[in-house]
Amino acid sequence: MSTGSHAGRPKSWAAVAIIFVGFAIGGVGVTMGPDWAVFGVGAAVTVIGGIIALAVDIMTDVVVDEPRR
Repeated sequence: MSTGSHAGRPKSWAAVAIIFVGFAIGGVGVTMGPDWAVFGVGAAVTVIGGIIALAVDIMTDVVVDEPRR
């Protein structure tokens, strides 16, 4: 049975939420014609979310399970 947790920290979830919002804004911009200004804003928000994710060290949230036999 696994003892690891993949829940993540609140800071990591906030970074993921920012990335998701940026992706959604970019998707709306592409479907609106495309409206490249809105797409650019979405891309910028996504990049900012990625920088925040690196700053909070999001990759340390992963807990590797014990090897299975």
